[in-house]
Amino acid sequence: MRTTIELKDELRAKLLEVAATRGEKGFSGLVNEAVADYLRTLGRRERARQRGLAAMGSLTDEEGIALCRSVEQGRAQWR
Repeated sequence: MRTTIELKDELRAKLLEVAATRGEKGFSGLVNEAVADYLRTLGRRERARQRGLAAMGSLTDEEGIALCRSVEQGRAQWR
C-alpha cells in the first residue's frame, strides 16, 4: 500500500544510503522493517509495563531501597 510520510532531509538521505548498501533502489523495505520492529517493541513495552504495575506493592520498603541501591551501583559500573 502506498502512503505519504514526511521525513527530515537528513533522515531521507540516510535511508537512501542504507538502502543502496543493501542493493535496494528505495527505502520502502527499510521503513516496513522499522515500523514492524517498532510495533513489536511497543507490544513488549506494554507487557513489561503491565507486569510492573502488577508487581506494585510486592516489595517491602527495605527491599525497595536495597533494589534501588543495587540498580544505581549497576548503572555506575556500566559506564
